[in-house]
Amino acid sequence: QVQLVESGGGLVQAGGSLRLSCAVSGSTFSAGAVSWYRQAPGKQREFVARITTGGTTSVADSVEDRFTISGDNRKATMYLQMNDLKPEDTAVYYCYATSTWWERSYWGQGTQVTVSS
Repeated sequence: QVQLVESGGGLVQAGGSLRLSCAVSGSTFSAGAVSWYRQAPGKQREFVARITTGGTTSVADSVEDRFTISGDNRKATMYLQMNDLKPEDTAVYYCYATSTWWERSYWGQGTQVTVSS
């Protein structure tokens, strides 16, 4: 059984930084990818960033200059570094993991990020 453990969310002032973590456990994690999505109240969930186990990355244009995604395959943990945070970044951030060896993909429970003015 696969489990995604998220951490790093919280409340910060505009201009501050946070680092989110997504740890994959319960199964061998290879030949796959981890993505971050976010959803603000009343809005559709949107893609933020993605990294494959091979190291290929992709970041949404809206946050590309401020957010960086990275990973540690040995620890099966992926990170989202968020800098120069703005109030519009306020949302629940969700981790999503896929693997060609799994029968389905998995969502994390979400972690709240709140940016105050």
